[in-house]
Amino acid sequence: MATSTITEQSATTSFDGSAPDFSKYDYKNLEPYVHPPETNEKLNWAELVTLDLEDYDRPGGKERLAKQLEHAVHHVGFFYVKNYGLSQEEVDNQFTLAKHFFALPTEEKAKYECNYAAADYNGWRRSGRRLEHKSLDNVEIYNIPKFTKDFEGKYAQPDLLKAHLPEIEHFSKALHSNVVLPLLRLFAIILQLPDEDFLVKQHSYEKKSEDHFRYMLYRKRTPEEWEASGGGLGNGHTDLGTVTLLFRQPIAGLQILGDDGNWTWVSAQPGTITVNLADTISHLTGGWLKSSVHRVVTPPKDQWAYDRTGLLYFARPHNEMVLNPLDSPVLREAGAKSRFEKPVTVEEWVKAKQTLQLNPDISAKRWAEAGDGTVEVLAGFRDRKYKE
Repeated sequence: MATSTITEQSATTSFDGSAPDFSKYDYKNLEPYVHPPETNEKLNWAELVTLDLEDYDRPGGKERLAKQLEHAVHHVGFFYVKNYGLSQEEVDNQFTLAKHFFALPTEEKAKYECNYAAADYNGWRRSGRRLEHKSLDNVEIYNIPKFTKDFEGKYAQPDLLKAHLPEIEHFSKALHSNVVLPLLRLFAIILQLPDEDFLVKQHSYEKKSEDHFRYMLYRKRTPEEWEASGGGLGNGHTDLGTVTLLFRQPIAGLQILGDDGNWTWVSAQPGTITVNLADTISHLTGGWLKSSVHRVVTPPKDQWAYDRTGLLYFARPHNEMVLNPLDSPVLREAGAKSRFEKPVTVEEWVKAKQTLQLNPDISAKRWAEAGDGTVEVLAGFRDRKYKE
């Protein structure tokens, strides 16, 4: 089940040397994705700040946005952004590609399956590999790495996606430049870093890092299957990178853990991307910037008949960056210390955490060994299970 590789030529030509016919994958020939209806249930929704990125380039805009964001990144770890430079049509097209990718036969998707043993998460991750309570998980994932020389020709793509790779590349790069980099400057302002571009320089698109774009699908379940799954209540976790960008989709399920120990639901706000902070940015601040704990649980009953489709972008620092606290007066005043017993690079961190995430047998064994609801990921840093 190791990932297949392709040459540059095979991505654009057939074995007989002719150009492949991708016309059947034109959007006019693909049934468009339609979002399911929103729930009518009254849920305990989280109150999250929304950043208008149109204000970023206006005089004083960065400072206003940083002030607006300061509480969220220190105490909550979740917020929304809007006006991020991609049209609704571009977003809808990506949902349509996700829909049609996951509808491919299993034997076709298996050609692009990720290499679990090597902790390589790019490619297709099949559902049913992880035990959730008394049933197997219902989640499928397809990850596409950055469009750089480091990954060129390394991963095969199905014809459906080959036909649209230029726009997938544009979409991914737009998210990086329009959302990730501005947010990093806001974090630098909040941390009072001497160089406002310091974090930007550690996240340049061209240099090798493990950023990736993701299609994700939670398949619908019967009431009996939801009960057997435990409803996702024990799946609280943090993401392992810098920030995660999640496009609006209306199936309720995402919850965040507050400082008060209670879970609240994250709503699908029109025209926004939901952003959450993750582990590496938290490591770089000794935990001062909050890596948010979140989970996906059973949706309300009026949404049980629908699949839950996601578009996500994961940003991470360059592989070579060492995860020590940054030179920041804010962090010095807070007494921030390294969360590791020795210097750890981003590449080492990613591989250690992905090994646990992609290999349920290894993960179960190591969680059981600790016996205290925690597991050592790397160099003394421990993950833990979160309140149900």
